[in-house]
Amino acid sequence: MAAAAEQWVLVEMVQALYEAPAYHLILEGILILWIIRLLFSKTYKLQERSDLTVKEKEELIEEWQPEPLVPPVPAGHPALNYNIVSGPPSHNIVVNGKKCVNFASFNFLGLLDNPRVKAAALASLRKYGVGTCGPRGFYGTFDVHLDLEDRLAKFMQTEEAIIYSYGFATIASAIPAYSKRGDIVFVDRAACFAIQKGLQASRSDIQLFKHNDMADLERLLKEQEIEDQKNPRKARVTRRFIVVEGLYMNTGTICPLPELVKLKYKYKARIFLEESLSFGVLGEHGRGVTEHFGIRIDDIDLISANMENSLASIGGFCCGRSFVIDHQRLSGQGYCFSASLPPLLAAAAIEALNIMEENPAIFSVLKEKCKRIHKALQGISGLKVVGEPFSPALHLQLQESTGSREDDVKLLQEIVDHCMQRSIALTQARYLEKEEKCPPPPSIRVVVTVEQTDEELERAARTIKEAAQAVLL
Repeated sequence: MAAAAEQWVLVEMVQALYEAPAYHLILEGILILWIIRLLFSKTYKLQERSDLTVKEKEELIEEWQPEPLVPPVPAGHPALNYNIVSGPPSHNIVVNGKKCVNFASFNFLGLLDNPRVKAAALASLRKYGVGTCGPRGFYGTFDVHLDLEDRLAKFMQTEEAIIYSYGFATIASAIPAYSKRGDIVFVDRAACFAIQKGLQASRSDIQLFKHNDMADLERLLKEQEIEDQKNPRKARVTRRFIVVEGLYMNTGTICPLPELVKLKYKYKARIFLEESLSFGVLGEHGRGVTEHFGIRIDDIDLISANMENSLASIGGFCCGRSFVIDHQRLSGQGYCFSASLPPLLAAAAIEALNIMEENPAIFSVLKEKCKRIHKALQGISGLKVVGEPFSPALHLQLQESTGSREDDVKLLQEIVDHCMQRSIALTQARYLEKEEKCPPPPSIRVVVTVEQTDEELERAARTIKEAAQAVLL
């Protein structure tokens, strides 16, 4: 029975062979021959070459010059000639052995040398030791970390918060945790370097819009909307993000958050808000740009900020809805793979939050001091002030560039050095120019804190004016 069945199958195959079209048989024949050729041919062909003599080899080796491991760095580069600080960089700072009034450190609320903050850190040091020696998922989660996350969430009036051990890594880890290849991110051209690194890690499609230009952003959103209509299937799986800063680190200007929220709902995008400069500065209670504009916190999909400015600690945090934050505990690279925040710094941040909540008038004091120096710096010949009157970090740029970025930097450094000799500590804003997407013009950064007296603010403005006249005129 089985033999008859096999014979019948063979007959059918022969019959099908006779009935098949000629081109079909030719194609199958070519494929069979090609397979046979691949099976019996060599996998590679040895290239003919003539052996070199020992002398020729030595000459080639002598002529070969390897590519440099790193590009040449001039001896006068600022990174190789840094200022040395002795003691805490608080209200008064000792730089290269000279005591100065500090207009360079981001100690906005003056909490860096606060006795209560130092006492909390010291008590935590005695209890937990210095570091953690492990990420949060590997015995690196301490009760003080959970306390800080809970306090931050309550302070920002969000469902949940997550802390990172390094401020720069916070937004740089948060962006690629959500935005992936194929997603689209609309980002302000003035975005800080940490945001740029996060975008680079995400491998998403990046669309840059002009700084704080909502018309330009809407133009890009409309163009994307038209593209989505051409390919609805792709559009359904493509996520859209708008990434901005509350107060921009590179410009000292505030983002137009109310307009951004309108565009978010109109074009179905998500907003990521980086508030390192505005947290602990703007708003009646220091909650940042959302409180400043009276925007509902739920209108923002993710808020991030570092704890290295107003809180005078180290690290950063993100806050938002629980399902958004929980995703970072699985996907935030800086959270998953870095050693967790040292407990003493978490305890210091908690105490700093206590002081902020107990003394909300401190934010009004800071705002008035910012306005005072902003006004005092107006009209300096050769320099222009960049930044909002209420921004604690202002930029002084040359009114007219020399045409060379290097020469501009040298001129501004002369002004900084002139002020340093007169006991006013300033610094230039530094950028990795070869890696920045849109490097801002060179500038001197003036940082305001609540500890600076009115007399010191006036003296600083007067000293800067004298330095500009001496260097630029």
